[in-house]
Order: sequence, then C-alpha cells, then structure tokens
Amino acid sequence: MIQQQGPNLILILVDQMRGDCLGADGNPYIETPNLDFLAANGTRFHHAYTACPSCIPSRATIMTGMNQWHTGILGMGAGQGPIPNDFPHTLAGELSAANYQTHLVGKGHFTPQRASMGFDSHELDESGRMFVNGLKDEYRRWFDQEKKGDISPDDHGVDWNSWISRPWHTEEYLHPTAWTMNRAIHFLSQRDQQRPFFLNISFARPHSPFVPPRDYFEMYHQDGMPPPFVGDWASCHDQPEDAVNPNAWHGKKTSSQIHRARSGYYGEISFIDTQMGRLMNWLNRYQQDAMSNTWFIFTSDHGEMLGDHHLWRKTYAYEGSARIPFIVTPPRDGQITKRPVANEVVELRDIMPTLLDAAGVEIPKTTDGQSLIPLLSQSDQKWRKYIHGEHCSCYFRGQEMQYVTDGKRKLIWLPRIDQQQFFDLEADPGECHNLIDDLTYQDQIEKWRSYLIHELEQRGCGWVDQGQLVSPPPPDPLVSPYKNTRYRG
Repeated sequence: MIQQQGPNLILILVDQMRGDCLGADGNPYIETPNLDFLAANGTRFHHAYTACPSCIPSRATIMTGMNQWHTGILGMGAGQGPIPNDFPHTLAGELSAANYQTHLVGKGHFTPQRASMGFDSHELDESGRMFVNGLKDEYRRWFDQEKKGDISPDDHGVDWNSWISRPWHTEEYLHPTAWTMNRAIHFLSQRDQQRPFFLNISFARPHSPFVPPRDYFEMYHQDGMPPPFVGDWASCHDQPEDAVNPNAWHGKKTSSQIHRARSGYYGEISFIDTQMGRLMNWLNRYQQDAMSNTWFIFTSDHGEMLGDHHLWRKTYAYEGSARIPFIVTPPRDGQITKRPVANEVVELRDIMPTLLDAAGVEIPKTTDGQSLIPLLSQSDQKWRKYIHGEHCSCYFRGQEMQYVTDGKRKLIWLPRIDQQQFFDLEADPGECHNLIDDLTYQDQIEKWRSYLIHELEQRGCGWVDQGQLVSPPPPDPLVSPYKNTRYRG
C-alpha cells in the first residue's frame, strides 16, 4: 500500500458554544471530560473570538481564512447575504488539490445547500433549513427510515431560536448529535487509507433548540447552575413585553426559566463531549496509526448569551456571544512542545492557515489569518495586538455593533444609538461594569478607540471623519465592497 503524504486533519465545529463552557476553562458546573483531555494534550487558546458572531459570517471566515470584510458578510441581517459559493480559495478546496480526501458531516449552512465549498463529499444535517421542493438532508432521510411511528425531529415543540428547553422527545440514538458522529466514524471506517484525510465534523448543537437526551438534561436540571451575569448597564434589555416571546432575543427571565434553559444547553454540550469520546475511542481501537498522525481543532462559530445581561442568542460583542472555545491538538508522534494555555488573541480566520500549515500546503494570499502552530510551543510578542469585530443590525437596529479586544480589555461601539462601552475583562470577565466614563481608564479607552478608528478608517466607508468616529454613521447598512465581488488578495 502506498503511504499517505501528510498528517490527517479533523476540525470539530460546534454551533453556538460559549468559550466558558468547558471544564478546562475553569467552569466548575459543566462536565466535558473528553474535551478537557483533548485540551490537556494540546493548546487551549483562552482568548479566542469570532469577529462576526453569527452563523453565516463565521462559517464564511472558517472556510476561507478571510476576515469578515473580505468575505463580504458583516453579519446576518441588514444589507448582508448568504455565504458565497465561488471563493477563489477554500480550506477544503486547497486540501483536496493537495490530494487530501475531504469530507463534511453535519451543518454546512452554505448557499445553495448542496454547494461543495471545496469538499469532495458531504452528509448534511441542516436543522430547520429545509431544502427546496420538499427535499431532505441526509439526517432527516435517515431519521424517517429509523423512526418508530409518526414522529419528526421537530416534535419536541421548541423553535430554532428559543430559550425554552426540555429533554429530547425520542430515542437518544435518533438525536442529530449522535447521527453526526455516527456518520463521521463511518467515513473514517470507509476512507481511502492511501491518502490523508480532512474531516470536518460540524455539530448543529448546542444551538437551540436546547433538547439534549433526557439523561443529559437531568444531570444539570437537578443541580445548581451558574447564574447569569447582569451588568449595571443592562436594564435597557429588561423589556417585559418582549420577554414573553418564546423566541425572545432580550428580556428578563425568571431564575427557574434561566436554570432550565442552561440545563438544556449544558446537556447538549455534554452530549457532544460524549460523541468526542466515541471518536477518540474508535480511532484508538481501530486506526491507531491514524490517531497518532492526526491534528485536531475544536471550536465554535460563536457563543450564546444564555440570559447574561437579559440577552439571548448571538450577534453581540459581549463575551457570551463573541468568545469561543478553541483547542489545537497536534499529532502524538509530533515533536511540538505544547503550551497548555496560550493567551494570544486568536480568531476563526486562523483555522485555515493553521491546518494548511500542518499539512504542508501553501497558504493562499487571500488568507487574513495566521498559522497558530508557532504558538503551540512558545509565546510571540509580535502577535496581533487585537481583533476587530462587528455585526450588522439583526434583531434591532440599535443592536448593530463594532468592537476591539485582546481578551483583556474590550471597547464596544453601538453606533446607531451612539453608545460606547469599555470593559476590563481581567477584573470583570462578566462585563458587569461599563468603565467608559471612569477617569482612571481614559488613557486606555483612547488607545482602544484609536484601534477601532484605524480599522474603520482603512475601509473608507464614511464611519470616520478627521480621525474621529462618525456618530451617528451614514444611515444605510454598512456593506463590504466584496459582497458581490470576490476578494483576490
């Protein structure tokens, strides 16, 4: 048999997982033993963010290594569009061209839904995004074959953006999280062992609906759960008339409602962790050579507010929404001296160059991210000072935001309502105290405001005038010039 050239690559992408929902991150409530073990054998990036915290823009960045301005997608909402399917370079496409067998299992969220995005093959679970003309994705076709009786994956009765939670309504093996790992292991069992592989395992959870199998729901619902962070600035989101909506994006909930929502959310994460145990056990048992020659990256496209500051879902600059888990674990046979935790600020754009670097594949000039491999062994004083993030109006016009952070300090600008916030994340990781008017922080605030001004001034979009933020900015939605014309580097 011809020996493969290059290591194997597995990217595990989960949907809507907060960066603080790992035991390895210091969360004493959640049980994630398999992910903690993965982190212990690699490097966990403590200051990892998504620059544009919602599904479509984040996934465009993951697949291209570009920042949100260059992908042409600044959020899900005003002035934006779907993920283009004609990028000149994609992660899977570059690896396929380098003789990698590439496969995606789970959520793609591409447009059209069968767009390849460079993958050789895929098996999809697109959640509630039903295909046109009654067509179903692979998960739903499989569910229909396996179910016992007149039942669907949606009969738990919880909507796709709801804060309501309950246990999964049928057998555990029918849950989409279990199906996703089933198909990932099937791919590994049937793959071409003469070629290296790139496998993207893309779980559609813990994104709502928060409906884990009953055992995983009960393991949290019966015990204590962390209360939400509520800032001294958050009363603006205490809107009783909005809170009654089962799909509310803001509004103060009761402690029991928040506890139940968090029980389901944590249960979904622990169920994903169980699937990670299945993956590692299977590789160790049946493909030890592959296991010892595989890079793993585990991350999420964005977080979930879970009631912090009376907010739910994503699209916000706050830690619950923008900070994500990020673990890079090199092959066991590698010679890399691992740092347990890296404090450099990293972003989803760094995934593509990291995996291409690991594979020995040239990184395209369209890529804005940087390989994280050097950071696995030592710190880098010349690493980026900050990341710049943003999101267009989505749930509410005044919610549009811009932010800059290094994981230690954060400046947020809400341009449509002319508000700025500044947080000392080292002293206040829950962002409960807005320091924008604190005299002792004014020098730091000016420095961080200058970073944001620099980023926006480069765009020539009319949001900066004479070195100052324009407030309010032009009324039309901010749209990248690369929305309809692909960035070429």
